[in-house]
Amino acid sequence: MERVKAVFNWSGGKDSAHALLRALKSGRYEIVALLTTVNRDTRRSTMHGIPLPLLQAQAASIGIPLHAVDLAPAGTMEDYGAAMARTAERFKRQGVRCFIFGDIFLHDVRTYRERQLAPLGIEVAEPLWGRSSEAVMREFLGTGLKTVVVTAPADLFGPETIGRRIDRAFLDSLPAGTDPNGENGEYHTFCFDGPIFRRPVPFRLGDPFSRSYDVRLDDGSTRTYTYWFARLEA
Repeated sequence: MERVKAVFNWSGGKDSAHALLRALKSGRYEIVALLTTVNRDTRRSTMHGIPLPLLQAQAASIGIPLHAVDLAPAGTMEDYGAAMARTAERFKRQGVRCFIFGDIFLHDVRTYRERQLAPLGIEVAEPLWGRSSEAVMREFLGTGLKTVVVTAPADLFGPETIGRRIDRAFLDSLPAGTDPNGENGEYHTFCFDGPIFRRPVPFRLGDPFSRSYDVRLDDGSTRTYTYWFARLEA
């Protein structure tokens, strides 16, 4: 079977690592790069807050080159779309025909990805797609992938959540109604060991800190969101 040349969209977290493991095991893809987006000022990944040196260390341990896309700190979705379109064009010229993601059920997100990539002749693959969150999490716990929580909203979690391992005890402690995979943004993680890695990725967590963001809603009002973050460092 001829493998499809692909780019894997890498967040550095749990679902990303899980999806990559499934993609590699399928034997369907020749994955030429791990693609990630990085805040141009902080040099950390968006939302997960993983510093670039740790993303590079993950990629080195996995054995697939990292391609980082710089994003403006307060950029719009249009800015993001333009940056990703330029990146997709570059990979298309290298023969890439597929972008792989780690989504589970977010239909609006998948539709957006397909709408952006289809005009370039690039298909979207989602190795975790179409299964229940519970089934995906059960499989994840059996993979041997090791992750810690590095970001969590303050309205759901306290600072003690930062640094916790994703295991059965953590899942049993989740507030009612929380998606076990954090698919709705309930928490974000850093993956540092497991079957996709040649060796564990060393890291330091530091003390957790909080940061607040004002977001303009569709009705014109503004809402403040506060998150806990790990002081994650290589």
